[in-house]
Amino acid sequence: MAEEEDPLFREIDEELKQERLFKVWKNYGSYIIASGLAIIIGVASFKGWESYSLKQRMQNGQSFAAAQDLASGQNSKEALAQLEQLIQESGHGYAMLARFQSASIIGNEGRSYEAVDIYTSLADDEDVDQIFRDLAVVLGALQELNTTKKRSKLIERALKLAQGDGIWRHNAREIEAIKKLTSGEKAAASSIFKELANTAGVPQGIQLRAQEILETTFEVEGPA
Repeated sequence: MAEEEDPLFREIDEELKQERLFKVWKNYGSYIIASGLAIIIGVASFKGWESYSLKQRMQNGQSFAAAQDLASGQNSKEALAQLEQLIQESGHGYAMLARFQSASIIGNEGRSYEAVDIYTSLADDEDVDQIFRDLAVVLGALQELNTTKKRSKLIERALKLAQGDGIWRHNAREIEAIKKLTSGEKAAASSIFKELANTAGVPQGIQLRAQEILETTFEVEGPA
């Protein structure tokens, strides 16, 4: 009887582990996006968008901040309307920020396909600096992982980033691990998560996520 029940219990255990994985990913996915946006805004402030007047930058900055406040207050409809106005009327710098922020809001509403389309347009926009195009690939790949009818174009591009030496390579490597795990390649996924958790130079947030996924998704071997 016990032998007959074992496969069932193992199957249930696997399903519970998979559910915990997705809870961890859902909880931390927004932090990845938020940190990405913070980097964008920081770089934007540093560069100063030199080609625009101080007055125009201040006005655009105020409009962008107001849209962020609306989004934080769960008023996404008005936030998206204000961001769309920025996209249409502001200079290139704040228009790009508004496109990223719009994709983030839309993705958080569960409209992953629409968010993927925005990120794809950013990733393909030759007027956007490469660092931001690569970030759009990473954030779009995260959304592709959430789609029901699986898309993979941005995931495939993220996998290429994972093999390079760019600033987003560790985030892309994390996506690679999630992709392998959801495809049933547990051993390969575990190896990548261990690498991310234990390698010096990997950002702390990624290390912590990798460690938690290892602890909640994979069995911890006890003493022999």
